[in-house]
Order: sequence, then structure tokens, then C-alpha cells
Amino acid sequence: MKAFQLGDRKGLGSLTATTRPDPVAAPGVAIVAPRLVSLISRDLQILRGTYGGDQPQERIPVSEGVGEVVAVGEGVTEVQPGDRVICGHFAKWLDGKFRPDIVFGYDIGVNQDGWLAEKVALPAASLIKVPDALADKDVAALASAALTAWNALVEMCHVKAGDTVLCLGTGGVSMAGLKIAKLHGARVAITSSSDDKLAIARELGADITINYRRHPDCAAELMAQTGDAGADIILETGGEDTMGQSIAAAAVNGRIVVIGVTPGKGPAIPDYVAFIAKNITIRGIANGSRAMFVDLLRAIEANGMETPVSKVFKFDDAPQAYAYFAAAEHVGKVMIEF
Repeated sequence: MKAFQLGDRKGLGSLTATTRPDPVAAPGVAIVAPRLVSLISRDLQILRGTYGGDQPQERIPVSEGVGEVVAVGEGVTEVQPGDRVICGHFAKWLDGKFRPDIVFGYDIGVNQDGWLAEKVALPAASLIKVPDALADKDVAALASAALTAWNALVEMCHVKAGDTVLCLGTGGVSMAGLKIAKLHGARVAITSSSDDKLAIARELGADITINYRRHPDCAAELMAQTGDAGADIILETGGEDTMGQSIAAAAVNGRIVVIGVTPGKGPAIPDYVAFIAKNITIRGIANGSRAMFVDLLRAIEANGMETPVSKVFKFDDAPQAYAYFAAAEHVGKVMIEF
């Protein structure tokens, strides 16, 4: 089969086309032929050597996609050949509370081969069948950003109608958070340095948009646009250097969910007084379980949620897809089709 591998992880040029023997369906394993896969920010970080620790050059990257089961191993009853399936990238986290040994012990595209090959071996118990009504483009990009946003908003923060949700930037988690929050009747504020990206966010339902180059004090601008109420829930995807603004933008009893590992130049919590005075809860999360993924998929099916797509590349053009994604001028997912 054709595949791509990480290479020496020194940057975008490290991604290397290769061939591999077709994977064999071991007991409990299904072989899936990808149809459409989606790039996420950590795919770039892994290729640049800044995420995931030491990885073999032969590792096949990419953490999320949709594909068709082509073979199953002994004992597999969850799926059968012909099923269209998706899979969380923390594939062994099926249900229950977060446990680092389970969650990080099996991570597709990091310590296990990922989706950027003509066939991929996946734990059958982790797979989720895709309803016929949902298009490939609307499910291929759910396993990372959308599942993380669902965990943050629904599982952790119990978002409800009337809440104000602040999403930082127009990356994958923020855009998925926008859709999920609107689905639950919340008001959504979103930030960006690009007026064009903010215009797209408004088309997708954003109620408040803030250009942080025009308004460096985003928190003050949000307070001005919410009558000093602030945000009930904040998806903190900016990293350590934006935490101070998130605390300042939070409502009394606000909840800040920390997503991602972007390092900063200053203290993560520069204003302890505001943190305490507002009774703010700050909590980190790591993606979500299979059970959460099932709930997310049901919500998408029931409400007809679509995934915004910026551009789709052919499999052989995967390096160009990475370069386009790295330029960060897009809004919506960057995908690779087989």
C-alpha cells in the first residue's frame, strides 16, 4: 500500500511518501481503508518535532478520518466489511473518567500509525459506525477538535441556553465550539486578527466578533459588548500567554477549559485576585472518550450540523495539504481524499 511517514521530523519537508505491506487484521482489529482524512494542529507539531516525544521515522501520521472497513480479525463483532467508520484518536478511551495510562497509551498518529495510508489497522471496539445520512466531509474531522469542544462544552461545562461562550481564534476547536454552543442556544463570542475570518464566523452564527489586533485588550472589549457580564465558558486554546485575558473576560462563576499545550512567555495566571474574586474554575481536558464521540455524532445527525471545509487535496498531494494548513490563512478544515 501507499503511505506517508514522518521522516526525520525537522519540518514540513520531512513528510515522505513510501510503500508498506498491507496491514493484517489481528484478533480484535479491523482494517480500514481511509476515504477522507483531516489535518489538525498537532499533525504539524509532530512533523516539526515539537509534540509527541521521540517517534520512529516510519510512523504514519494523521489522527482523524473516515474510512470503510475492508477486513476484520478473529473475534470482531462490532463492525464488518463495508461499514463506514470513524475512531477517536485516543482509541482505548472507550468510556468513564479520564485516565492517563488509558488515554495516552494508545494515540493514533502519535504512538500508533495514523490515517495517512491506503489502509490502517484500528481497534475494532473503538470504531463507530457512521449513519448513512452524514457525508464523509461532516464526520472526517470530528475526532480531535469537535470531540474536544464537545467534551469541554457539554461534558465539563454543561453549556445551556443563554450562556455566553468565548472561543479564542478561528482554529478547529473554536469553530467546532461555535457550532456546538449555538446548537445549545448559547451566545458565542470569537476572536481573530482577520476581519475576513471574523466575517465567516458571523456567517456561521457568531454573535460577537473581536479583532484582537484592533482591540489588544480583548477582555475589555468583550466586557463592553456584554454589559460587563463576561463569558460563562471560555475555550482557552491560546496557551499560557492568553490566560490572563481569559480570566479578565470570565463572568463571575465562569469556567475556563484549557485546551492545547502552547507555551508562553509570562506567568500563566498573572492576576490571582481576579481568579479568586470571580470564583473561576480552570480545568484542563484531553480530547474525549468513545462514549462522548457517540453522543456528538448523534447530535450532529439529529441537527444536521455540517463541517466547514476550506480545501480538499488528493492523497498524493499530502505535502501540499500540510503546507496549506501551516500557512494558517484558512477557515474550516483542510482535508485529504483517497
